[in-house]
Amino acid sequence: MKDLRVRLVTPADDGALARIIREGMDEFGICVSDEVPDPELRSISAAYGAPRSAYFAAEFEGRVLGGGGIGPIEGQPEEVCELRKMYLVRDARGLGAGRCIMEACLDAARDSGYTRCFLATLESMERARRLYAGFGFRRSAHPLPGSGHLGCDTWYSLDL
Repeated sequence: MKDLRVRLVTPADDGALARIIREGMDEFGICVSDEVPDPELRSISAAYGAPRSAYFAAEFEGRVLGGGGIGPIEGQPEEVCELRKMYLVRDARGLGAGRCIMEACLDAARDSGYTRCFLATLESMERARRLYAGFGFRRSAHPLPGSGHLGCDTWYSLDL
């Protein structure tokens, strides 16, 4: 996708990204409600401003198309990170934006000293699973403790 820009998230992106993530979760049947809120969606830029964390927004012609991030997993060794909240608007899927976000996330993970990246997803997210496999992620039999993805049914890891 020519002229696609992938950059670190800013507070101005928070609203658009929260909407994109909620819509993606709804589309794939991931539980999201006001009764069980995800505190990261209140301010993605603040949630990923912590050390060894990063969130990237993909933008095309001034429109935020989606994003993805990395960060540590509570209770796991410090060399293990997690790919988190990687979602795109429907009309941006399959155009290379996901690949660009993934490259930025994995580069940030390596730069932060991580040597292994874990992610949780759904079997029904076929395009995403193909993307992960294309980057060398391998399926895992079970989730990592501390990742907190109770609604996911498929897990992957990658040695960085």
